[in-house]
Amino acid sequence: MIRKPSAGESDALVWVKSSYSDTSNPNDCVEVATTPGTIHVRDSKNVRGPRLGFTPGAWAVFVSYASEG
Repeated sequence: MIRKPSAGESDALVWVKSSYSDTSNPNDCVEVATTPGTIHVRDSKNVRGPRLGFTPGAWAVFVSYASEG
């Protein structure tokens, strides 16, 4: 999914790296930034590359599912 950010949006996001990235494999990193209506996800090795956007509800369902395994 390629998404063009709104004017100024990409500069305003505060990205947080996954805590699992430091321990399991520092070369496989996911970063997340939150805004009131969207959870943004990107690959930290390609910060200008494609990003995914999820509603807070969809993100909560995904995290719950992913943490079960």
